[in-house]
Formats: sequence, C-alpha cells, structure tokens
Amino acid sequence: MKEFLVDPVADAVLPSVLAFVEEELSERDIPLKARHQILVAVEEIFTNIAHYAYPLAKGDARIRCTVEDHPPQVVLQFLDRGIPFNPLEHEPLDTTLPPDQRQVGKLGLLMVRKIMSEVAYEYKDGKNILTLKKEL
Repeated sequence: MKEFLVDPVADAVLPSVLAFVEEELSERDIPLKARHQILVAVEEIFTNIAHYAYPLAKGDARIRCTVEDHPPQVVLQFLDRGIPFNPLEHEPLDTTLPPDQRQVGKLGLLMVRKIMSEVAYEYKDGKNILTLKKEL
C-alpha cells in the first residue's frame, strides 16, 4: 500500500493526487480503461473532500492506493478529519428526470458508484474513511 498525504486539502493539489494514483497504477500495469475509470473516481472524491470537508478551516487528507492480486483489484482509501459525511446515505441522482428538473450535484457520486465495483464508508476515530474497490 502506498499513501499520499495532502496538507492542506485544496483543488490546487488535485494534479499531484492524480499523479500519485496514476504512477501506482502504471507501475502495476493496470489496463488503460480501468486506469481512466479509477482516475475519474479519484478526481470526483478528492474534489468533494477539497470543497466540503473543511468549510471553516484547512485540513488534510490521506489517499491510500493498493493493488491486490487475489482477487485482482485496486483498492483506494480516502481519509479526512473533516465534517462527518457518508455519501452512501444520500439518495443518488434521479437520472430519469429531464436535466432541467434534476437536483444540482450528486452526479459525480453516481458516476463513482457505477465505475467502481464497491464503495464503502465508515467514520472511525474522528475520520471519514471512504473505500473504493475496482475489480480487474
């Protein structure tokens, strides 16, 4: 498992976060299609943390990336000490509605749920821990 600490969390560090994950995936020869999907999910989750986790102060986040062989999968964890937020408790965006009638937001989380094989959340020891798994 490799870990990347972002301190403080801000949109400006997104390229570094993506480079960290891309490097790990490239080193392990993850197929290009899966790499692109994973990077889309990473961008969405990290952007949400940067925008919403710390509304009153600056904070940090850790991103962990593990490539497992049995079963073959990529496991990503996002850890922050921001406002407790479980994205899985919120209703996903209703895509059956016409675009002008849809609620603003939530499209990114819907994409993450569709891209990744598994999405799990826990709040433990004062931290949001969001785990994403992508079967290969």
